[in-house]
Amino acid sequence: MAPASAPVAAAGIPRVLVASLIGTSVEFYDFYIYATATSLVFGPIFFPSSSPSAQLLSAYASFGLAFLARPVGGIIFGHFGDRVGRKSTLVASLLLMGLSTAAIALLPTYAMVGWVAPALLCLLRLGQGIGLGGEWSGAALLAVENAPPGWRGRFGSVPQLGAPIGFIAANGFFLLLGAVLTPAQFVAWGWRIPFLASVSLVALGLWVRLTLVETPAFRDAADISAPPILPLRTVLRSHFGAVAAGTLGVVACFAIYYIATAFALGYGTTQLGYARQSFLEIQLGAILFMALGIGIAGWASDRWRPDAVLLAGCAGTVVAGYLIAPLLGSGTLSGAFLFLAFALLVMGFVYGPLGAWLTGLYPVQVRYTATSVAFNVGGIIGGGLTPVIAQLLAERGGLGLVGGYLVAAALLSATGIVALRGRR
Repeated sequence: MAPASAPVAAAGIPRVLVASLIGTSVEFYDFYIYATATSLVFGPIFFPSSSPSAQLLSAYASFGLAFLARPVGGIIFGHFGDRVGRKSTLVASLLLMGLSTAAIALLPTYAMVGWVAPALLCLLRLGQGIGLGGEWSGAALLAVENAPPGWRGRFGSVPQLGAPIGFIAANGFFLLLGAVLTPAQFVAWGWRIPFLASVSLVALGLWVRLTLVETPAFRDAADISAPPILPLRTVLRSHFGAVAAGTLGVVACFAIYYIATAFALGYGTTQLGYARQSFLEIQLGAILFMALGIGIAGWASDRWRPDAVLLAGCAGTVVAGYLIAPLLGSGTLSGAFLFLAFALLVMGFVYGPLGAWLTGLYPVQVRYTATSVAFNVGGIIGGGLTPVIAQLLAERGGLGLVGGYLVAAALLSATGIVALRGRR
């Protein structure tokens, strides 16, 4: 047996963590500028209709396309991540994701080219989703497989911090544009600027990642035996139950995030009467609680166990389900802020430990593929149609039904987590 590969040198740890963080930061930046533009402008620009609600639902449907594409991207990039290596796969996923996002800024509107405009938007959204499908798992593996003993939870939570960073960058950008542009200017061309700005973030991420080496775990596994020819086939034959349960385990984090961000922004500004600028401001403040939750959850995962922290987060998600109607629906910015802050704090507990938890469920030889499938299929269930479903539930029965949706997502995740307790 070949000797174990040396762990990354202490001097290289910051570069590894930055490389794992920057991809998820770009991921959430790209995803949230799309979600924000969907909630604010994409309906009338790309999906003309006599009903503002129908426009919003059509725009939300395009938002969900990326979730359908993510498992495809997860399988593609998972295959190469398990066979070729983490580094080159992460470079390719980031490049595809960034180019698709930047191209959205150049699209013509429906008024210019008719149905071609929404078709191109959906095509680029699919490209975003395929690139995103390989991003999170690779970033989590990069961090966890370089972690010193006893630090898997904290290292694994670093990529998750990309969510609040990307959110703050996206939300702050839209706030700035709202402050310096008129509503007409924003609708006409201002919304394109955040998409173009993604190019600079992607360039920085590529520069950092191209200087990395493979993780010790991947090198050791490659020294012992050749990787599977078809990692997906091995996953489905030997680890199907663990992947299915892992899929359920990530549902809650997607559901609570997109209800507290995309749905809350769209419904709050179109149905509840909150001013767009004011709502973006309270969301920007609330996202800091998500960063706090991720940090606490990463530490707690090393102190106890990742699955115990995830279950605590599921319990918090149930509480958030009961709070959405009285707080978000209160009509006051203070009530809305309290809900958003609590929901996003809880999101940190159902998201922060996922890097350590999911990567610990599968062997190194198929770990990229297995975690990609579980994370991205869970994203379809928990996030892909969440804004659409939440909008329909709110229109038919109010925010109480949306709260029930959150409770159901929490129970699904808890079921998957309990089913895998003790598995390593």
